[in-house]
Amino acid sequence: MQSSDTTKASASSSNSEEEASIIDSITARESQKTAEQKAQDKSTCEQYVQNGLKRDVTVQFLYERLLKLGCRPPDDLIRCVDCGTKPVAAGFGVVEEIDVSNTADSSRNANGNSSSSSCAQTQQEINTLIAKQNDGTATLKLLPDIFLCQQNIQNETHARESMAHELIHAIDMCRTKMDPINNCIHMACTEIRAENLAGECHWLRELQRGRMGTNFVGHGAECVKRRAIRSVKANPNCAEKAADYVDAAFDRCFKDTFPFDRHPNLR
Repeated sequence: MQSSDTTKASASSSNSEEEASIIDSITARESQKTAEQKAQDKSTCEQYVQNGLKRDVTVQFLYERLLKLGCRPPDDLIRCVDCGTKPVAAGFGVVEEIDVSNTADSSRNANGNSSSSSCAQTQQEINTLIAKQNDGTATLKLLPDIFLCQQNIQNETHARESMAHELIHAIDMCRTKMDPINNCIHMACTEIRAENLAGECHWLRELQRGRMGTNFVGHGAECVKRRAIRSVKANPNCAEKAADYVDAAFDRCFKDTFPFDRHPNLR
C-alpha cells in the first residue's frame, strides 16, 4: 500500500513539474512574440516618420515653417513610443514639473526622468501633475515633444496626418504664448486648428470611420468639433466644460489656417 501511494505521489509530482514546464514554455514564447511585435511596430513607425519628413509636402512645409518662426526643435522632436493601452495615435508635449518647494534642480517630467523619456506620459501621470499644480505644490510647463504611438499607427497616411496634427500644435506653441495646461480656450483653439488642417476630418476619413451618413454638407466642421471636444476632455482642468470651450473658440480658430495661406484641402 505504501509503495502504491509513493508511486502515485511521484507520478503526481512529475505531472505537476511537466505542466509547470509547459506553462513556462508558453509564457516564454508569448513574451518573445510580444517583444518581436513591439520591435516591428517601432521599426515600421520610425520608417513612417522618416518618409514623412523626407517625402510628405505637408509635413515638410510645417517643419520648415517651425524653423522659420525661430523655433528650432530638438533632433528627436518626433518619436515613436510604446503607449501601452493608451487608445491614441499620437500626442504633443511633455508636461514638466517644477517643484516650487525646491526649485534647485527640480525640473522633471511625470516619470521622474528628463524630458527625453522614451515613453509617453500616461493620463494618470498627467492628472497627478495637474492636481499638484492645483494644490500649489508645483508649477507645470509644456515642453515641445511629438510622439506617435507605434502600436496604434494604422498605416503611413495615418502617421503623416498624425505628424501634421502635432506639428500644428508645435507651431501654435512657437508663435503664441499658448498655455494649454491652464488655459482651456488656448487648448480648444489649437485642437480645432490641428483637427481642421491635418486632414483627419477629410470626408474620406469620416467615411472610413462610418461617420458620414448622408450629411456631406458641413461634415468637416462637425468632425473637427467632435474630435476637438474629445481632446480637450483629456485635460482635467477643462474636461467638465470641454464642449463650451470648443464652442467659444470655434468660429475664430476654425477659420485660422496659419501657416497655410488657405485650407490644405483647397490647395
